[in-house]
Amino acid sequence: MGIAMAEVTNINELAKEVLTIEANSILRLKNNIGENFDKAVEYLFNCKGRVIITGMGKSGLIGRKIAATLTSTGTPSYFLHPAESTHGDSGIITRNDVVIAISNSGETQELLNLFPLIKRFGVTMIGMTGNLNSTLAHASDVTLDISVEREACPLNKAPTASTTATLAMGDALAVCLLKKRGFTEEDFLIFHPSGALGKGFLYKVRDLMLSDKDKLPIAYEDDKFIDVIELITKYKLGMAMILDKNGILKGVLTDGDIRRTLLKYHDTSNLVIKDVMTANPKCISEDSYGASALNLMEKYSITALAVVDECLKPIGVIHIHDLLKSGVA
Repeated sequence: MGIAMAEVTNINELAKEVLTIEANSILRLKNNIGENFDKAVEYLFNCKGRVIITGMGKSGLIGRKIAATLTSTGTPSYFLHPAESTHGDSGIITRNDVVIAISNSGETQELLNLFPLIKRFGVTMIGMTGNLNSTLAHASDVTLDISVEREACPLNKAPTASTTATLAMGDALAVCLLKKRGFTEEDFLIFHPSGALGKGFLYKVRDLMLSDKDKLPIAYEDDKFIDVIELITKYKLGMAMILDKNGILKGVLTDGDIRRTLLKYHDTSNLVIKDVMTANPKCISEDSYGASALNLMEKYSITALAVVDECLKPIGVIHIHDLLKSGVA
């Protein structure tokens, strides 16, 4: 029993050591973020074609994941197997592409065999390597240092910490590009049409909104404040849509507006809505996606949106509860 417990303890300590080594390998990368990283992001951002990622063995597996992450966040990417590239697959590389070549040693022969084609086409190449004196480093237009002090493998042989560091560097590139492109949650949903993420694009606003005119909280600019409070209470949507005499949406009165008004005015008996409403409110068309409505609600911290036609006349209301029930939110 004592021997078994000792073995468990040793295994636990080894596991902790692995995690510590890999965590430290990522933290060390922070020292490598600088001018070369900035150049790499610019090359990728300005790429007119696709980002071609290539690498052998474990580096190739990490490359596939980096390519998938870039593609799903707005940077079209493709993984090219270097061993197969010299048997016709290299035809996917065009002069408008950018290549990210991954090799910890920087001397992987299958990868080096690609260089003549890359150089002939004048394709920009970003090298990710742990050896800054390698052939890959010298051949690249910009090199990202992914070196680690040691692998997490007790033999210091199996790619462990080095592949973790490579993956983290790829994520750093993807996230910086996402931010630089202004990539939004709605954009992300477009690239993930299946599963829960895609429900926002299964539904249009018209599918989810309340459109029964008898149940819409509609008031007019010259209505009394106290009357509109009763209207909001009656329809239980947390807001009322305020129209002008032509039926055009001019504002909304929300629960928040009511609280602010009560704090500001001692006597509200003579207040009219146009004096205390939120003018030029956020609204949405019925042809918009449910995900677009959710994006607006989250961005402006609101729970309901007026749905308007092309003339800004209200035709419905969509509430966060509608989005929750449908699975969009």
